[in-house]
Amino acid sequence: WRKDPFEGAVPRFFTSMSPIVVDGMAIVHAGTAGKGAILAYNLADGAEKWRWDGEGPEYASPALLTVGGVKQVVTLAEKSIVGVAAADGKLLWRLPFAPSGRAYNTATPIVDGDTVIYTGAGRGTFAVKIEKQGEAFAATPLWSNTDIATQYNTPVLKDGMLYGMSDRGNLFCISAKDGKTAWVDETSRDRSGFGTVVDAGSVLLALPSSGEMLVYKPTADGYSQTAAVKVGAASTYGYPVATDNRIFVKDENTVTLYVVE
Repeated sequence: WRKDPFEGAVPRFFTSMSPIVVDGMAIVHAGTAGKGAILAYNLADGAEKWRWDGEGPEYASPALLTVGGVKQVVTLAEKSIVGVAAADGKLLWRLPFAPSGRAYNTATPIVDGDTVIYTGAGRGTFAVKIEKQGEAFAATPLWSNTDIATQYNTPVLKDGMLYGMSDRGNLFCISAKDGKTAWVDETSRDRSGFGTVVDAGSVLLALPSSGEMLVYKPTADGYSQTAAVKVGAASTYGYPVATDNRIFVKDENTVTLYVVE
């Protein structure tokens, strides 16, 4: 089956959202600003199960959260971060988070137990606790760090710390518990913050749009680089994929496999 619920409607930089699969449904945030919805489709036949059309998408992917036995789909929309019920699409909670200027809602929300961490360029990084209050849900602020935000990448949560590349292109590490900054590397890797960071087990991989992949240790003690390798012949905007000793890198023209020996 194939669905195109908002034919011809795509975000300015096209779709970067990845669907999630929950209880036999493919859940997507489709369309564009002013014309979009979160939709759930039956995996077997593509039948629409539900939709929430309160806001269109930007560039983030939905994430799954469970609180009080209720599964929720959490995502950054055009102007908000929202949580809707995975079973029927009912809006459970919503917080304003509108970008301005050349900022976008790009990072996928990070789920850590009943805590949701979200970030956006020019605004900072925030954490809220999602609580069940009777039949309703509430998002209670836990912490904020207005000095650190990402423009493009979703930070990596590892051993209680968040690692990412800021909207100024600096690699950083902040605490997921209280939002305090552990360190910020002084070198700007991409002045617009167009870079990605992924977890590769014992190391982290950062890939700015320049195509120079940085390998560094996941430690709160400071930036500790172990290698730097030029992997992209053209601009690189996709996340590298690390599996076992292999790393797949996509630039504007090619996909390349690197083997670590």
